[in-house]
Amino acid sequence: MFWTTIKRKLFWPFSWFSSWLGSCFSFTGEGSFWKKLIVTGLGLMLILILLTGMVWSREPAPFSVAQNTEQKLAVNGSEYVVGSTTTAALIRVAQTLLDKPGGYLSNDVMPPGLYLDNIANWEFGALVQVRDLTRAFRENFSRSQSQSTEDPDLIIAEPNFQINSDSWLFPPSESEYRAAIARLDSYSVRIADPLNSDAQFYARADNLSNWLLNVESRLGSLSQRLSASVRQQRINLDTAGEQGATQSTPVRQEVSVKTPWSEIDDVFYEARGTTWALLHFLQAVEIDFQQVLEDKNAMASLDQIIKDLEASQRTVMFPLILNGSGFGIFANHSLTMANYISRANAAIIDLRSLLAQG
Repeated sequence: MFWTTIKRKLFWPFSWFSSWLGSCFSFTGEGSFWKKLIVTGLGLMLILILLTGMVWSREPAPFSVAQNTEQKLAVNGSEYVVGSTTTAALIRVAQTLLDKPGGYLSNDVMPPGLYLDNIANWEFGALVQVRDLTRAFRENFSRSQSQSTEDPDLIIAEPNFQINSDSWLFPPSESEYRAAIARLDSYSVRIADPLNSDAQFYARADNLSNWLLNVESRLGSLSQRLSASVRQQRINLDTAGEQGATQSTPVRQEVSVKTPWSEIDDVFYEARGTTWALLHFLQAVEIDFQQVLEDKNAMASLDQIIKDLEASQRTVMFPLILNGSGFGIFANHSLTMANYISRANAAIIDLRSLLAQG
């Protein structure tokens, strides 16, 4: 009798909840019409959220850099000058993050955006490239030398893009990014104004090489993270190449590297966003830096980088990002993406070597 009383007291909340749940989904008796109506409404809402999520999860298609420049110049009433194509491509990529189906999703706090982590990681990959190129505009492309003054529009645009990608309030990311885009728009109008000599875009080999050095570092990191989808034993090369090199915290000579299974698709879609944005930026550079590239005999190297980045944008023919072992039965999408990124990264190293030559 004692144990029966104890069990009844302990499990009473669970039995009450079970009875309540059963009564809610009972379609007979008093109030059955309203129960059916509520359940049907919830079901339709769930289907709508799922369908909306499928539409919002689609990656934006590549756009024509040349046509984008023509449209931008027509809107601004300007003529082409050196730098117009790269600036227009930077603006278009940033606008795509905000204006694609569903808008900017990385800071959403309600479904379906809340659970669409693949497209959020895609956005982050593209955003990092936008940040890096905007910094290159501020520090290199718009300045003739290290002692020259910074452009007033780029002084504001560059830090605005640095706002946290998941900030939804105080301030919301979208408002800061739109303010940065407006400043880039102002800069593009000013460099095309023949009466305004204060705003400039300098297409020089050293400027391009400085930006490509940062791109090289980004792609190298992504390639390593993608390759780690399969567990690897790596030799520690942190201080290799210099006899007196040291580091703050000692590490083992050989380390085991493996990306957690829950982050495999996150890294993959971040790489997709990175290569999508970088593809357009390099196509724009091919136009604005044409004379520099031809003088250095580097046009073929840039074309090869663009080809590898285009290959990385092929349609994924399976709804899930597979994580098979390197030579196993199932495919490994991360290793395939790492192959294209590694090839592009190697070609960038060669391109920077050509740009450094006299």
